[in-house]
Amino acid sequence: MHNLLIGLLALLPFTALHTAELKLELGDTSRQWSSAQLLAHPQAQTIEISSDVSYKRSMQYRAVPLAALLAGVQPGDHLQLVASDGFAAELSAAPALSQTGSQAWLAIEDPAQPWPPLGNGKPSAGPFYLVWQNPAASQIGPEQWPFQLASIRKLAPVAQRFPQLLPAADASPAVQAGFAQYQKNCMACHRLNGAGDAQFGPDLNIPHSPTEYFSGDFLTRYIRDPQSLRRWPQGKMPGFSVEVLNDKALAELLEYLRHMAKTRAKQ
Repeated sequence: MHNLLIGLLALLPFTALHTAELKLELGDTSRQWSSAQLLAHPQAQTIEISSDVSYKRSMQYRAVPLAALLAGVQPGDHLQLVASDGFAAELSAAPALSQTGSQAWLAIEDPAQPWPPLGNGKPSAGPFYLVWQNPAASQIGPEQWPFQLASIRKLAPVAQRFPQLLPAADASPAVQAGFAQYQKNCMACHRLNGAGDAQFGPDLNIPHSPTEYFSGDFLTRYIRDPQSLRRWPQGKMPGFSVEVLNDKALAELLEYLRHMAKTRAKQ
């Protein structure tokens, strides 16, 4: 009997034995999609990504338009995309639903045709990876390309979920703009004042803000190229180039961090 069972399993398709699942929680509805189901989705097609953020080159994927999976989601809604390692990207639903400008795709790794590893000793970007065509049209940054995606959730906006992140009502326009930059570029990996869903990087205000322990222009240099200040093989923080985070936006982000250092949560 044991040998017969092994023989029967051997006849099953490879994808039936090696399939991943993506969980969608969209308010009142919840669904799990397997990689096999998504690869067979009627809107699945092969797409070309000319400048892939993770692979740093042109890539081809079998993918489904993200909008096709977001039934009931409206442009004014807010999405959170969580990776298996705790990376939690925050995204307005509007660009994810758009049929023009930037286009969001859920790329699905076929177990029979696995993607290349992201580096020596690293896994691939699969089993699910949010990729974008024409990302500049909606100012989509690298933090909005989560790979090894595990779930997509519709949630209240960040300011409602985490009031600890809000600057003071009388904060300058630069600080308010910096809060937007923080949500876009930092929140996927970091918490601040203990607030946030990311489980990837350290808190940016507890026990101290980096604006307090980086002197001169070293924090700016660190954000631009972390390895230029700390040669650490295990370091995972990416550098933020001028093309991704221009000088004005970076200055606003630093203004927000300095402001929040004065409103540190009690430890």
